[in-house]
Amino acid sequence: MIRRSTLPALAGLVLAGAASAADLPPRVAPPPPPIPPAFTWTGFYIGANAGYGFRGGASTYADPTYGTVTESKSGNGFFGGGQVGYNYQFTPGSGWVLGAEADFQGTTFGRRGDGTIGATPYYGVSPSLDWFGTVRGRVGYALDRWLVYGTGGFAYGGGGASPYAGAYSYTLPDTTRLGYAVGGGVEYALTEKISVKVEGLYVDLGKRGAGATAYDAAVPAYYGTGRSESGFGLVRGGLNWRF
Repeated sequence: MIRRSTLPALAGLVLAGAASAADLPPRVAPPPPPIPPAFTWTGFYIGANAGYGFRGGASTYADPTYGTVTESKSGNGFFGGGQVGYNYQFTPGSGWVLGAEADFQGTTFGRRGDGTIGATPYYGVSPSLDWFGTVRGRVGYALDRWLVYGTGGFAYGGGGASPYAGAYSYTLPDTTRLGYAVGGGVEYALTEKISVKVEGLYVDLGKRGAGATAYDAAVPAYYGTGRSESGFGLVRGGLNWRF
């Protein structure tokens, strides 16, 4: 039991505690964490890529002198190489992005168009396409770390001369070819520095001259420049490092 004489003392302590609490400064909430800056694609980058190239059209074509050539191997195959470029984003976060990119590739699909006419071998005297490259502009729209873009520009390529060229042809195409490339892709930034992309391009390196087709009765075999169309499509994946 609390004695009546202690009640005034307890009441005084309560009032004193309340007064002390009232004198304390108000509790201030901690400041919110700083907001990180919006992501931007602006900057130089370097990277590597690999993919698959393919040529359209049927597996046969007509030689103007000797008839239908049936190709002996596919015009498809793998390629790989590297790229370097620069992007400029007008507004960080989401906004338009302009850029330029140059790449260089080695190929496995640059065959010379060998085949058969009937049962007789047909050997292409045109140079192979062992490498190609492009120099392209890029325009796209960024949604934070996603970038969707279109691209187009100049393309070039070349390869080795055919072992049959000197003996059986007098109108050989040059081993270096020029043309254009167009396409588009999507890129995603994994970190502030590293991004991955998937891209599709159509590359046309110009039509080769028709040339002449010769028949060697001693072998027997045909020798000619093969197809006149040197366009191909490609799909590739890439990895970029921005600096």
